[in-house]
Amino acid sequence: MGFPELGRCRVMGVVNVTPDSFSDGGQWFDADAAIEHGLELMAAGADIIDVGGESTRPGAVRVDVQEELRRVLPVIGKLATSGAVVSVDTMHADVARQAVDVGAVLVNDVSGGLADPAMVPFIAASGLPFVVMHWRGHSTDMQKRATYDDVVVDVRRELSGRVAAIVDAGVSVEQIVLDPGLGFAKSPDGDDNWALLRHLDALLELDRPVLIGASRKAFLGRLLAVGGVPRAPIDRDHASSAVTALAAVAGAWAVRVHDVVADVDAVRVAARWSTA
Repeated sequence: MGFPELGRCRVMGVVNVTPDSFSDGGQWFDADAAIEHGLELMAAGADIIDVGGESTRPGAVRVDVQEELRRVLPVIGKLATSGAVVSVDTMHADVARQAVDVGAVLVNDVSGGLADPAMVPFIAASGLPFVVMHWRGHSTDMQKRATYDDVVVDVRRELSGRVAAIVDAGVSVEQIVLDPGLGFAKSPDGDDNWALLRHLDALLELDRPVLIGASRKAFLGRLLAVGGVPRAPIDRDHASSAVTALAAVAGAWAVRVHDVVADVDAVRVAARWSTA
């Protein structure tokens, strides 16, 4: 995929250039603030900086292409010229194309190329790494689609089918990274997410790198609830880092996280644990 071998799970730091992200409430919506945050994540040891301009939290309304471009291009350009390895988190092919033009080297599409029919042809032509997430529909109604016979078997089958379709459309299988889509069309009680994490080996058997995005998600807040009140997203980082360590030992290629300091330590511990 063009990424050097590190001998450990990678840490992807999140920069949400949005006013309505579930995880930070728009803290990095201003371009200058987003750039500063991205540089801080890089200095803290993030291997990849993932920049997104459209919230995909449950219920989020879509952003048009021009607004998404306005949000992300200055941030991606500055981070790339500052030496960061930048990915763009987008479902729009035009955004992906222009982000790559200013320095992004990976496309992270939560729809796996389903939201925009122009995305897969662009990925095929570009030869860039492409994160294919398990996706059943947009954020406005995705939770209505969280129905499975066996979530691990079903997600594996749907991801495998999506990979086959993308490869048939001209993308090299070597470009593809898989993401089980924790929190996306998964049961609100969190059980689907825990099952997918516990059986990560079932996804790894598809013989592609796997990205895990558990950081600050609602199923962690429910696990840590006190008196029936879920813990706030900003206070879920310790639990997120615990998932990072376990996912890294299980063989994840990368983890997508918000506060990278503890996660950088966690993947190093996991690597040493695995080779002891």
